[in-house]
Amino acid sequence: MPEFAPQALDSLRQPLESGEVVVARANAHVRYPARFQLVAAQNPCKCGQGGAGRGACGRGPRCQTVYQGRISGPFLDRIDLQVEVPPVTAADLALPPAAEGTAEAAARVAHAREIQAGRASGLLNSRLEGADLDAVAAPDAPGQALLTRAAEAAGLTARGWTRTLRLARTIADLDGSEAVRRLHVAEALIYRRSGMEGAGEGAQRSFAASA
Repeated sequence: MPEFAPQALDSLRQPLESGEVVVARANAHVRYPARFQLVAAQNPCKCGQGGAGRGACGRGPRCQTVYQGRISGPFLDRIDLQVEVPPVTAADLALPPAAEGTAEAAARVAHAREIQAGRASGLLNSRLEGADLDAVAAPDAPGQALLTRAAEAAGLTARGWTRTLRLARTIADLDGSEAVRRLHVAEALIYRRSGMEGAGEGAQRSFAASA
């Protein structure tokens, strides 16, 4: 993702937020539908090695700082899922196949979407706002306390708060839970991390926008 020009990445901020592209000219503003899901990845630095372990980047932390700095904070704030992907080791290759395969995961996702579409608003979680979001995504008391503490400690923005609630609601749907519980909020907060600080040798970060 950092290989794209920062101006090009920031031009995606409004479409990610509103699902529209607005073309402004002297005599008119034209709106085009642009609701999409963004999936991207980045290496920890230009060299691709990161700052720790064997083969670490010889340019030190500055290489990572400059490379990651090509992605702005406001753009990252619109990314719902940020997952660090460590390099595959020989031990990983020797592990047995995962218990849940692609077909099983797809079935859970389809069921979660049916649940969302069947609610009073008829909207998927990624489109919920205001009262509609509060009606279905308000966490239980422990979850609310955790979210409040995280917002104060990590400087969670208002946008980040809303997106965390949407994501927690989606995690609860995938879990088959009617209520948004503390563990769902905790998992959603994990995905709100930004940047690649502390990424190990060869680690990548994957991004996905919209839950």
